[in-house]
Amino acid sequence: MNRYPLWKYIVILVALAIGIIYTLPNFFGEAPAVQVSSAKATVKVDLSMQKQVEEILAQNQLQPDGMFYDVAGQSGSIKARFRTTDEQLRAKDVLSRSLNPDASDPTYVVALNLLSGSPRWLTALHALPMYLGLDLRGGVHFLLQVDMKGAVDKKLDSLSGDARTLLRDKNIRHAGIDRDGDRLTVRFNNADDANRARALLADNLRELAFSADGNNIVGVFTDAARKAVQDAAVKQNITTLHNRVNELGVAEPVIQQQGADRIVVQLPGVQDTAKAKDIIGRTATLELRMVDESAEASAALSGTGPVPFGTERFTEKDGSTPIIVKRQQPLGG
Repeated sequence: MNRYPLWKYIVILVALAIGIIYTLPNFFGEAPAVQVSSAKATVKVDLSMQKQVEEILAQNQLQPDGMFYDVAGQSGSIKARFRTTDEQLRAKDVLSRSLNPDASDPTYVVALNLLSGSPRWLTALHALPMYLGLDLRGGVHFLLQVDMKGAVDKKLDSLSGDARTLLRDKNIRHAGIDRDGDRLTVRFNNADDANRARALLADNLRELAFSADGNNIVGVFTDAARKAVQDAAVKQNITTLHNRVNELGVAEPVIQQQGADRIVVQLPGVQDTAKAKDIIGRTATLELRMVDESAEASAALSGTGPVPFGTERFTEKDGSTPIIVKRQQPLGG
């Protein structure tokens, strides 16, 4: 004689069935795959790219075991799963040649990866395997060090531009602003201008502690300001690394700070170590510069005069169009 009503047995059976279904992906293991993602912010990977990848593979007699389109934030990626590593390597070579005619300036990232070997009906149910860590699954481990000196120098260059703007707005004449290491020196011709400038800069540039040195004033970072710049540099690099890791399609990567200036990056399951190193190790610096449209700059562009003081000569991306930009960033930049 049953001690419990029938509906309780039904609930238990349903729970067991759901548990078994969502446990099954762990028994299928992982299959070799190739992932295609964008290497440039101006290039988007969408469903039309999936059709293009399918056509390229078909033309080279490569039949993937599955094609998947994933979206992470505003960027997407195409993943093609294969039965063997030989097909995976052939597919990577074929896609790299077809999608990136200029190997020195790739438009797409074509990387080796691992995908769950679950059948399509399990994937459609969002039944995913448990992701193992680096110790059980294998992968890549990076230890990166943040260029703290570079971060401090960039901030000091920005403050130098702010100081020059403040003094000009208050009509305080100076004999030059120099940066020597982590010191900012402002030279004056008399002590009266130096005292006025010291009070002005101390009120507006609180990151620096200013002291008098004859007719000059010297600014150095306060301990709190230096730490804030270094902490911001680490956080900014961690955010950048997260965005770059998305290009590799790594599930549950570990990106965390270690110590004062180091970042640990663990990418479980990544096969293409060289590509991971290339993507993560890319240097990216964004600076905003004002274009110098003065008559002196126009003369420098035409070759009839020197490059004006406080400016630099660059060329556009095509390498043929010169441009003159100011060295200092705009105030608040």
